[in-house]
Amino acid sequence: QVQLVESGGGSTQPGGSLRLSCAASGFTFSRYTMSWYRQAPGKEREWVADIFSVDNRPNYANSVKGRFTISRDNAKSTVYLQMNSLKPEDTAEYYCSVFQSKRFWGPGTQVTVSS
Repeated sequence: QVQLVESGGGSTQPGGSLRLSCAASGFTFSRYTMSWYRQAPGKEREWVADIFSVDNRPNYANSVKGRFTISRDNAKSTVYLQMNSLKPEDTAEYYCSVFQSKRFWGPGTQVTVSS
């Protein structure tokens, strides 16, 4: 069965950096587009970034473009999210996701940006 496990969250000051990882199993990782979403307290879950399976082409939400970088290592079945120039509004639970007839989610990892 599909399993996604995020790691790398934590606390940092504004302007800081964090790198999230998501280890995937239970499916052929290289064949699927992988995504990151986030959910801030009291807000709906929002899409952050995708990385496509065919050409590793990334796609970003406007709110993170130029600050976040999504990447993948198919040999390790892992997708990453490098987050730079973090802002307090980036504070959220971050989720890794894959769509296969339905959307699967990891349990999430908390990112807190605060001075």
